[in-house]
Amino acid sequence: MADGIEPSFQAAIDAGKINGAVICATDTEGGFVYNKSIGERTLLSGEKRPQQLDDVLFLASATKLVASIAALQCVDDGLLTLTGDLSSIAPEFAVQQVITGFNDDDTPKLEPAARPITLEMLLTHSSGLSYHFFNPLIARWREKFAQSDQDNRRRVEELFCYPLGFQPGAGWMYGPGLDWAGRIVERVTGHTLLERMQQRIFDPLGISDAQFFPVTREDLRSRLVDLNPQDPDALGRAVLGGGGDMNKRTNGDFGGHGLFMSGASYVKILHSLLANDGKVLKPATVDDMFQHHLSPEATARHQAELVSPQKGVFFRVGVDPETKMGYGLGGLITLEDVDGWYGERTMSWGGGLTLAWFIDRKNDLCGMGAVQATQPVDIKVMEELKQTFRKDIYRKRAAWKERAVG
Repeated sequence: MADGIEPSFQAAIDAGKINGAVICATDTEGGFVYNKSIGERTLLSGEKRPQQLDDVLFLASATKLVASIAALQCVDDGLLTLTGDLSSIAPEFAVQQVITGFNDDDTPKLEPAARPITLEMLLTHSSGLSYHFFNPLIARWREKFAQSDQDNRRRVEELFCYPLGFQPGAGWMYGPGLDWAGRIVERVTGHTLLERMQQRIFDPLGISDAQFFPVTREDLRSRLVDLNPQDPDALGRAVLGGGGDMNKRTNGDFGGHGLFMSGASYVKILHSLLANDGKVLKPATVDDMFQHHLSPEATARHQAELVSPQKGVFFRVGVDPETKMGYGLGGLITLEDVDGWYGERTMSWGGGLTLAWFIDRKNDLCGMGAVQATQPVDIKVMEELKQTFRKDIYRKRAAWKERAVG
């Protein structure tokens, strides 16, 4: 790819790999601001329009950061604790068992959970709840026991009813912990997750374009990037690499993947955490988000996954495998400075194959980049473009600083 955001993304447009992109970055004081919409979007009618900063994007797993904030607000409010047993709120957890294999007669081998699931475990993917596509045993269990009716939309507790992939707190694997955290928020507050987020996150930050799938607001549908001839149901197919089945099966607000929002709005959330402005969380809670929260056993498993041949590239979200990394209450964190780039305790993650975000409090910079892929999705190009965004935004910030000093 060509060097730098503008030439790289334009080259990808010219090659037919992407339709465009939305990129937003800022520092605490708003001295450095980079807001860029590139390329065109195609309406469901086939009409083409320039990409806009307020186009509504499918966040996919970038939803998880917002759900983490909603859950931590319940801790701030005294409704939850990070390390308490959640089974009184989620009785489903009280009967959870850990799958260890299958017997000769194809029945699963199950053992009791050795300890209760906590909110901290849900937020850090160390509870044992795992996505089936990352755990062969759960995939096999799901194929044998899960309901197969694809047209029947299900709530979190109905869709993610699988056994645990490992003992709570003793491992690490990416999974639906944030979907469950969002459901727990609903149970302790008496509001839907969207209602709670609107009241406690979106309204304080001036965000008015957030919606869970299925999107029901007509004023947002006209701005949906994913509502196009290749995705007439706005399932986020390009973001998910051609899938979208997850959104076909959900009923309710899924904190692990379900939000739609503009990039201009999402960066407001990143900025609030970067500035630690107290608008959505207590300052001490934000500080705690950027600490490593895995047990020694879970840390060892996490480190192994970061360098695994198949999954490591996804779980490192652009960070070199030699860099010391941990997991905070919202995403991957660097545990040391990366020369010329991320500072220590930078938090980052993404959404699907096409969205990346980071918050670097040490170097006072946050940003999100949302690539609008064409289908079939070229995964290698997506990774290159996301990394170009992550790196070049630092070069642009450095150049801005030089001009400001000059």
